[in-house]
Amino acid sequence: MISFSVNGKPVSVSAEPDTPLLWVVREHLGLTGTKFGCGAGLCGACTVHLNGRPVRACQTSLESVEGELVTTIEGLSPDASHPVQKAWIAEQVPQCGYCQSGQIMQAAALLADNPSPSRDEIVAHMNGNICRCGTYTRIIAAIQRASREG
Repeated sequence: MISFSVNGKPVSVSAEPDTPLLWVVREHLGLTGTKFGCGAGLCGACTVHLNGRPVRACQTSLESVEGELVTTIEGLSPDASHPVQKAWIAEQVPQCGYCQSGQIMQAAALLADNPSPSRDEIVAHMNGNICRCGTYTRIIAAIQRASREG
């Protein structure tokens, strides 16, 4: 059994130590907001926070989170009141929506560290989170809005 915290609640999971956190979160814990995209840590769809830092859950092993704090999109704000989530809605960011939980988690980490990022800082931080629908302009606008209204 490997024990850690997910969204502020202690959990213990019985799985192989090298099982990707993505599958633990989705299959063992039933938190399906974190998405499988590429499985190689390249697209960002599976982004979660590990001790407040964004990580790719598909490349993070279960054993590496023992005793740690994991936050998924479900734990960012259960009622969608996080400034980034509100800005995402206001700016009508999602098109297909598949990448959005990873995009939101990456953006929330940026604003936690830098409440007033420049456009260039936003672009640099979000680099690596792929949106196949190409809503990058709206993603940037939402992060700027969340920064102003946060």
